[in-house]
Amino acid sequence: MKSDEAVTVSLPPDLYSRVDDRTRRTDFSTPDAYVKYVLEEVLSRVERDGAELGSAEVDEAEVQSRLRSLGYLDE
Repeated sequence: MKSDEAVTVSLPPDLYSRVDDRTRRTDFSTPDAYVKYVLEEVLSRVERDGAELGSAEVDEAEVQSRLRSLGYLDE
């Protein structure tokens, strides 16, 4: 797959609604743009932290905390 090709990812309706609501309070023009940004940020941090810790030692609690703070996991 080329790096500029897009693929479709399905979200449950309740999660999409939360993303859509959050997108409206940002400068992002679409939920797709917001989700892309959030995933890039989370993956960048996880990969960076994983490289610092050793790839087998990613802190699951930290990942969940970050996803929760972004509104992707319930409190």
